[in-house]
Amino acid sequence: MNPNSLNFSGGPGALPEIVLQQLQEAIICVPGVGLSVLGISHRSDWFAQVVAETEANIRALLGLDEAYHVLLLQGGATQQFSMVPMTLLRGKTQAADYLHTGYWSGKALPEARREGAIQLLWSGAENGFHRLPGDDELHFNPEAPYLHYVSNETVEGLQFHRILGLDDVPRICDMSSDFLSRPCDAGRFSLIYAHAQKNIGPAGVTVVLVRDELLKNNPCDLPAFLDYRVQAQAHSNFNTPPVLAIYVVMLVTRWLLHDIGGLEKMAEINRAKAKTLYGALDGSNGFYRGRATVQDRSLMNVSFNLETPERERQFLESASRAGFSGLGGHRAIGGIRASIYNALTLPAVEALADFMGDFQRHQ
Repeated sequence: MNPNSLNFSGGPGALPEIVLQQLQEAIICVPGVGLSVLGISHRSDWFAQVVAETEANIRALLGLDEAYHVLLLQGGATQQFSMVPMTLLRGKTQAADYLHTGYWSGKALPEARREGAIQLLWSGAENGFHRLPGDDELHFNPEAPYLHYVSNETVEGLQFHRILGLDDVPRICDMSSDFLSRPCDAGRFSLIYAHAQKNIGPAGVTVVLVRDELLKNNPCDLPAFLDYRVQAQAHSNFNTPPVLAIYVVMLVTRWLLHDIGGLEKMAEINRAKAKTLYGALDGSNGFYRGRATVQDRSLMNVSFNLETPERERQFLESASRAGFSGLGGHRAIGGIRASIYNALTLPAVEALADFMGDFQRHQ
């Protein structure tokens, strides 16, 4: 088994084996170019074609039309925590609606408050972020400048399995950890952002899908680098972009389209992986204790605990010796976390489930 397929890290995640092989070749010499991908100019025709194909592949996977810009930016989701309110909240009299469903949605709140008022529709802090809100707990403001939420909380292992909000209020969604992992009615969102290092590439590039209509009346005093309109006009080439990272995203989107066969096929694989791992939790008679309420379980991040921190330490040490990487929980909550992003294979998940059973039997 490819050692890369045993990477259960919350990020950077595994990359498809075929992409790693293509990347290995390109680092020496890109086919048909004669140069290493590390030395090709971002102003070259070759790179313009890479950007164009990446945009086209993402449009094809999501069924997006020309009403949306597909941007390949820098700064990760963290930069988007600021760019979104700078663009959409500055100077507004109404508060923007935000949800606080876990660690990463919490990171977005103080950045939004720098630019204007926000209304916290719901917070899971009091219950330790073990569940997501039901529809009856959410009261959206029809006059809000926008609604912001995180589709998948990477740390706590929580995922929305429905689209939130009102159709007349712009939906802004951080999809960093489940972007292109399943079909998505992207046309119902005004802006989607996702850094690449979970499902679609290495760190260094962030995909932003933004409806053109959303940008028409934005502030005119934004720094150029932080202005979506400037980035769109430059086709994600306003300044020196991360050429290697964008090239890898192109290769991954090719893999999703041609090797996997689209997002519904990818979702089938991801559901099978999640079923295998959650089955190991549920069949352990409480030896492994999932953090998330069953209906809100993530298909990307399986967070769980054992009876004591000492037993968790033993589990992680044994797992490391067995070749499983990245299973330590996030520093914010500890415990165990198995991230099963797109390129993490079903055989790797089955191997982890077998290991979990063996570890339990030997305690």
